[in-house]
Amino acid sequence: MKVAQTVLQDTSTLAAALAPLAAIAPQLVLVFGAESLMKACSKSLADVFAKAHRVGCSTAGEISTDGVTDGTCVVTAIHFEHTQLALATTRLQSMDDSLAAGRRLAQALPPAGLRAVLVLGQGVQINGSALLVGMTDVIGVNVPITGGLAGDGGAFKQTWVLDDTGLTSDSLVCVGFYGEHLVFSHGSFGGWSPFGPARKVTRCEGNVLLELDGEPVLDVYKRYLGDYAKDLPASGLLFPFAMLGADHNEVGLIRTILGVDELRGSLTLAGDIEPDGYLRLMHASTNALVDGAEAAAQAAQRMGTHAGQGLALLVSCVGRKLVMGGRVDEEVEAVAAVFGQGALLAGFYSYGEISPFSRGVDCKLHNQTMTVSYLAEA
Repeated sequence: MKVAQTVLQDTSTLAAALAPLAAIAPQLVLVFGAESLMKACSKSLADVFAKAHRVGCSTAGEISTDGVTDGTCVVTAIHFEHTQLALATTRLQSMDDSLAAGRRLAQALPPAGLRAVLVLGQGVQINGSALLVGMTDVIGVNVPITGGLAGDGGAFKQTWVLDDTGLTSDSLVCVGFYGEHLVFSHGSFGGWSPFGPARKVTRCEGNVLLELDGEPVLDVYKRYLGDYAKDLPASGLLFPFAMLGADHNEVGLIRTILGVDELRGSLTLAGDIEPDGYLRLMHASTNALVDGAEAAAQAAQRMGTHAGQGLALLVSCVGRKLVMGGRVDEEVEAVAAVFGQGALLAGFYSYGEISPFSRGVDCKLHNQTMTVSYLAEA
């Protein structure tokens, strides 16, 4: 396996920047970047990497081996010696189409020999947890699915997904990996802490939360946020919900806010809510989030790495980036320290992170986490 990477600041030196990546004859090119720059270089990427699958999305910040950047485009080329790939795409008709779209994606992947799946989706008008239920219904729980939902710099208006046909705002794309030589491991961890009481979900519709303890949820949420309430929905990234079961036990999932409906007094969350469960507000410090990123990398490393060259794909939540501010590079540095010089880093800040909790467990949509997927060949 060979991996090469460049971080594009603009298109002025595009040909020279992409030449070393083309030299390794990649079968897969991952592209994570700002919308404007991705649009500007989309045709060149198609020309230079005509024989490779081109997969990526717009972001709320880009991650490379050099650290975290904004307004750039991180292009990572991967040449596999033994692993085979299959690409599947579908258009998302509406948020209610998320479950069916997941099934369509999974059904388009040949099942024989499938070892792992990387999925990227648009990040605003989507129910990410329903998408993954649809994929898992077809693929099963023994094939890990990782990836994330696109961002648009924190605007939450329109995101973009790249596949072999170009950039679209309503697409989902996944890559299936095949072959016994593939090394694929994953880890996911948050670092957030709860505050305030757990409140009963008394009314919800899918991923739309309407009431907590019989009261309009937006009223409850605004009371907790205080001065931060005027900046909703963006300020909601700083105060996500922890999901608890009907027995008040943690289920290990965090839900962040995608939208606010003042008329209904509701919040649209990034994934489904347990209708008989409880929710509790969360907050975090930079040190705790950095420790969480390190824990995610360690979980992936324990599952399996390889002495040769590998790729660590990092998908972290935009909410973590907002909390850490100028210290955001520290969580990427923590992951790099775990894997050492053998792994090149690539990824993005997202509106939803996708990973199983552990081996053989069905994939979940996470919010406010750092997820790490490690790829190599043995």
